[in-house]
Amino acid sequence: MSLRSTRFLRVWTIAAIVVCGACPLGAQVLPSEPVVFADGRAVISGDVSLTTSCSHAAGESGCTGDTGFFNYSDYEHSTLRMARFGVTTSLRINSHISALADLRIENTTPRPYGVYVRIHPFTDRDFDIQAGRIPWTFGAFSRHGYSTDNPLIGYPLAYQYLTSLRPDAVPSSPEDLFRMRGRGWLSSFPIGDSTPDSGMPLADVFRWDSGFQAHGSVRWFEGAGSVTTGSLAHPLFLDDNDGKHVAGRVAARPLPGLVLGVSASRAPYVTSVAAAAAHADARDFIQRVAGADVEYSRDHYLVRFETVWSAYDLPTIRPRLEARGTYLEGRYKLTPRVSVAARADHLGFNTITGSIRTLTWEAPVSRWEVGASYAVFRNMQLRTTFQHNSRDGGRVREQTALAGQLLYWF
Repeated sequence: MSLRSTRFLRVWTIAAIVVCGACPLGAQVLPSEPVVFADGRAVISGDVSLTTSCSHAAGESGCTGDTGFFNYSDYEHSTLRMARFGVTTSLRINSHISALADLRIENTTPRPYGVYVRIHPFTDRDFDIQAGRIPWTFGAFSRHGYSTDNPLIGYPLAYQYLTSLRPDAVPSSPEDLFRMRGRGWLSSFPIGDSTPDSGMPLADVFRWDSGFQAHGSVRWFEGAGSVTTGSLAHPLFLDDNDGKHVAGRVAARPLPGLVLGVSASRAPYVTSVAAAAAHADARDFIQRVAGADVEYSRDHYLVRFETVWSAYDLPTIRPRLEARGTYLEGRYKLTPRVSVAARADHLGFNTITGSIRTLTWEAPVSRWEVGASYAVFRNMQLRTTFQHNSRDGGRVREQTALAGQLLYWF
């Protein structure tokens, strides 16, 4: 085990001891509900998740870490080896306007996840407008990405796995993509910034975009639309090209426990500098995304299904690049304290033809994960999962991981 891994495990262990050491004192030490003050106008809530894992790649011995980078995010952190601290604040200025902020620390780096204003023009209707760095409009898992609502420790591939595509570098030919298959954690292309760097997922659940969103519901229909600065694969605080990200989602709840949703997104995903290096305009590099999702819960079980299709226009390569991520997950409560969960997941890509071969432009990936959780208290859980990853490309093609997580929220 490396020195970095040892230090991280030591920090995780100390934090777990501190939190668990306070457990017998219960509510006298750790809050179990959001903190409310200023006559109910201000609310502070938070969550802590401490995650560690032992990963094993095919052909290697012992715990080698995530050498296949299957669980890396674009922040260059593994979702299975992370200490995350989050604080969410809400301030109701009057009956029409609220200010909200979401600050997170992942390992050692603090980041403003979201800062925005929510406006309710009508007090008697379910309609609001949000402006700032706002929550996602697209998809279902973007609403379940918080650890408290994620039934497992890992994330669906469509929302986390890094492809080789980058916003600041462009491949000049299919061969450039073939060389980077399975290298999304550190890819490089000849056009634009040639420095090796991390790629993009289909949809980035770890960052929020900046702009405006309108949301409303009527009876059992719900709809939302947004115009923001970045793209689904590359959210931004400040724009880096002349395009805008337009996204929408419609959901229906025809029966108790049943949610049916469809989503769409369109945005340029390459910076103006990289597009100019390719002798093109940023609006020639468009990411189009469509998604569909189903959720059903009843009694002790919860089932979710989602598919995300993404297409990327590349003036330097024909045909356009396509990817599809699909997952099915479920959770079942054995007792009020004990739950089990599982997820089956696949990320596939279309084929393109190079000078001497025809291949998928990125290495297809499959993942399955099973786990169990134990509720120490109503707002504290211990989790463990076993995950298996495999792909058709990259330096490491098969990897398993045993992960543990301590989760607390208020």
